[in-house]
Amino acid sequence: MVGLVGLLGKKIGMTHIFDEEGAFAAVTLIEAGPCYVTQVKTKDIDGYNAIQLGFCESKEKRVKHVDGARFKKSGVKPMRFVKEIRVNDTAAYKPGQKLEADLFAKGDFVDVSGISIGKGFQGGVKRWGWAGGDQGHGSMFHRAPGSIQSGARLGRVTKGHHLPGHMGTDNVTIQSLEVLKVDKDNSIIVVKGPVPGHKNTFLIIKEARKRPKGYVKHKAVKAVTPKKGQKAPGAAQPQAKR
Repeated sequence: MVGLVGLLGKKIGMTHIFDEEGAFAAVTLIEAGPCYVTQVKTKDIDGYNAIQLGFCESKEKRVKHVDGARFKKSGVKPMRFVKEIRVNDTAAYKPGQKLEADLFAKGDFVDVSGISIGKGFQGGVKRWGWAGGDQGHGSMFHRAPGSIQSGARLGRVTKGHHLPGHMGTDNVTIQSLEVLKVDKDNSIIVVKGPVPGHKNTFLIIKEARKRPKGYVKHKAVKAVTPKKGQKAPGAAQPQAKR
């Protein structure tokens, strides 16, 4: 597919595998697709090129009327998770088109975005990594925030000051995760390392920005064909006569 940059999916869980050389790797299993194109946006009409993808079928009564009309127009069943992905060219896409996990292949690198696990209300030590105070029995300052601003300097709390509060449930992107295996029949891709969220969290899987698709870690050395009258590089040189 020309110009396709990503898929929608769901986190299945984590496990570990051993490669052909016996190296251990912690991996995450992602159910990637099948996704359906519900809408195509073009630069001439909407101001930018993008495709709207739908993943995970839903009941029609749980879908808004406006979204339901869009699904009917594209000939797609109501979807639970719908996201828009920018593309360079929309000529290769049409409403109702099905996209599967074989978009990615072993050796590709992807960026995975999702909502992180919620931690509830947390103190500054856990939330921001504060060192805390003395742990002796006479200390009255263990994990408390303490003074948060000098009265002589500003007389107010600086905007953005780290304090206790709600932690987690943020939109997080993990970049450059290597794809170790793709199972098209079961719509599963295996990536090296963790991804945001708990089990069954919806994810957006895109081609890595820092490493293009088809990135090769070790590039092969090109063979140089010697010209007429020249010897091949690395060939044995005749020893000079003494």
